[in-house]
Amino acid sequence: MEYVLSCNGLSFGYDGKTVLHDVSFTVEQGDYLCILGENGAGKSTLVKGLLSLIKPQSGSLQKGAGLLDRETGYLPQQTVVQRDFPASVYEVVLSGCLNSLWIRPFYSRKEKARAEENMEKLGITQLRRCPYRALSGGQQQRVLLARALCATKRLLLLDEPAAGLDPVATNGLYDIISRINKELGITIIMVSHDVHAAMQYAQHILQLNHTVEFFGTKDEYMRSECGKKFLGQEVAHA
Repeated sequence: MEYVLSCNGLSFGYDGKTVLHDVSFTVEQGDYLCILGENGAGKSTLVKGLLSLIKPQSGSLQKGAGLLDRETGYLPQQTVVQRDFPASVYEVVLSGCLNSLWIRPFYSRKEKARAEENMEKLGITQLRRCPYRALSGGQQQRVLLARALCATKRLLLLDEPAAGLDPVATNGLYDIISRINKELGITIIMVSHDVHAAMQYAQHILQLNHTVEFFGTKDEYMRSECGKKFLGQEVAHA
């Protein structure tokens, strides 16, 4: 199967100080990869690197399947300011098509239709005229996911997508992400602290602690010493 991303010996850092070193893994087309690790393990740094927001100190990041930087759909962790964004649901979703505008000042009919299609997929069409700031946390995440889908048909990068959501909204969001992966064939890379969700939905696990502690299938992770230790810690903290 063709790869979407291939990372070989990547190191990232800031101001000359290395934060993440010697990271190697491959994500195949249609895969669902969950990135795990303690706080400060380098997960956010890796996300910035995968989005080409920071350059590697060493190593290489190759994108396959004809994937361009601007074709990665990204759902970041929300800040308080972003939750209060003064726009309608439709405007937020449509803004996911910005990278396809190039020098055009207006959205095309095709881009508007894409926004409508993705709102329907996420079950938020009835909210299209609602102010984004007036929505619940779960509804806002669905809007941002629809926005991310407008930017890509190949790869979604999700950074703690269920952070701050109640259990019902969390389960609903994970189910939607799983359907996007299985029914649309879109590759998912998700950073998460939710080990139980990773074990339920992911196909592959990447665990970081300033380098790669584990990379492999979910089943391999559950049998590994690294996986048993991390899963045991999470159960003990629950």
